Amino acid sequence: MFAALGCVTRLELVSRLGDGSEHSITDLADGLPLTRQAITKHLRVLHHAGLVDSRRVGRESRFTIRPGSITHARDYLTRISEQWDAAIARLRTVVES
Repeated sequence: MFAALGCVTRLELVSRLGDGSEHSITDLADGLPLTRQAITKHLRVLHHAGLVDSRRVGRESRFTIRPGSITHARDYLTRISEQWDAAIARLRTVVES
């Protein structure tokens, strides 16, 4: 999941999908310096990472964010942050004494 989010373009796509509505590839590509084919490849990576869902509407694919996956990532990062905060506090105590 974090490898998929490690790309600026994919982060932008997740941000655009974050409004909770469905978006077509054309919608998502609007304003980005990439082709629809390139956007499709990025969306495929996000889909395989469990971050987005897609469904066909006629000839078009529509994409939505999977909120649970983002919540899972946030919770993980919160736990890691708390561990680092605790380690820094212990280090501060040792340095200051």
